[in-house]
Amino acid sequence: VHLVESGGGLVQAGGSLRLSCASSGSTFSIVAMGWYRQAPGKQRELVAAIIGGGGTSNYADSVKGRFTISRDNARNTMYLQMNSLKPEDTGVYYCNAFTATKEDYWGQGTQVTVSS
Repeated sequence: VHLVESGGGLVQAGGSLRLSCASSGSTFSIVAMGWYRQAPGKQRELVAAIIGGGGTSNYADSVKGRFTISRDNARNTMYLQMNSLKPEDTGVYYCNAFTATKEDYWGQGTQVTVSS
């Protein structure tokens, strides 16, 4: 499975961004996908996850009500719509895919910077 993120950038606080994660390869084996982020000097943390074809999703408390994860299976693409962005949302955002054979795959990351 190969993952490529896009859509990061610089935005002012209160603004919005939409991240995309395009997947290729053995996408049929993916059972769950998620977005993680890593701020400078901090550990990577789970932001949002989507299970299966998209029927179930989970969010970190810090982004509930502001971020929405979704998946377009026909396009093999996952999205993260981020609204009401805050400076503390700044970090490198990574796409993750977990397969039926219990393998983890990661994208290269995309930088999100929210200015105050």
